[in-house]
Amino acid sequence: MKKAIVTGSAGFVGSTLTERLLKEGYTVTGIDCLTDNYDKSIKLKNITPFKHHKNFKIINKNLLELDLKTLVSDHDYVFHQAGLPGVRKSWGEDFLQYVSHNIYATQKILEAVKGSRVKKMIYASSSSIYGSMNGPTGEEKLPAPFSPYGVTKLSAEHLCHLYYQNYGIPVVSLRYFTVFGPRQRPDMAIHQFIRNTLEEKPITVYGEGKQTRDFTYIKDAVDANMRAMAFGKSGEAYNIGGGSRIGLMDLITLIESASGKKAKVIHTPAQPGDAAHTWADISKAEKDFGYCPVYSLEKGLYHQTSHIRALYNL
Repeated sequence: MKKAIVTGSAGFVGSTLTERLLKEGYTVTGIDCLTDNYDKSIKLKNITPFKHHKNFKIINKNLLELDLKTLVSDHDYVFHQAGLPGVRKSWGEDFLQYVSHNIYATQKILEAVKGSRVKKMIYASSSSIYGSMNGPTGEEKLPAPFSPYGVTKLSAEHLCHLYYQNYGIPVVSLRYFTVFGPRQRPDMAIHQFIRNTLEEKPITVYGEGKQTRDFTYIKDAVDANMRAMAFGKSGEAYNIGGGSRIGLMDLITLIESASGKKAKVIHTPAQPGDAAHTWADISKAEKDFGYCPVYSLEKGLYHQTSHIRALYNL
């Protein structure tokens, strides 16, 4: 039986990926230290559907406190989804935590995978490494992070490439473009917009709302992980977008349609670190491992709205 490690297994992408792996017959070791960046009870709910699965176990510890070399030694795949997220919180005194969770933890995993039997390691990178984009952006674009968070994700990605070049580690980096859907973090815009609209509370839009984002549905992001595991080229980075690029105010209109309620919008000044636009060119992932997003933004918002209604009993 194939064995996989999923770091951040109680998080948004990690829990959904874990569920997919279990359904496909993998034995999964999840690692999650349940950081307090948002309500831990939500993370615990994320793993409820598979917590007692016979082929799943979870280790509730910080990656930096584990004997990763021993843990990795009998596993075939490593999906490194763990990290401290959030652009706005990465400024100031909190930056050290981002360095620890996003850079140092990745280096520790790479050291553990070095010389092991692991066939493929997948690193969850981010579109934040690019900064703002003025058109469809391919992987050849020179990275220019616009936030400390983006700097840490790019640094970890560079480490992955260095370990591939020097030690032949079979690592693939996936640059996620704004993943959304059920289990999305409560601090992310779509989650907040949907919840506040359902509760008839104001939603906050930073700036004039002219920002655009390339949104990727969670099941498409998970499918990208599975395909990259099987066919991704070691040492490469791939954009994982959803082909659902839209302006923020247009997104709110779709949320109104999905929720059946009118949003109450409040505009506040733009925030440092927020890129104006993101736009993924996913042709490299299409070519190398057949990635093709199938979920529309409208369908994804419907599923996420249903999830949020259940989560908060709305």
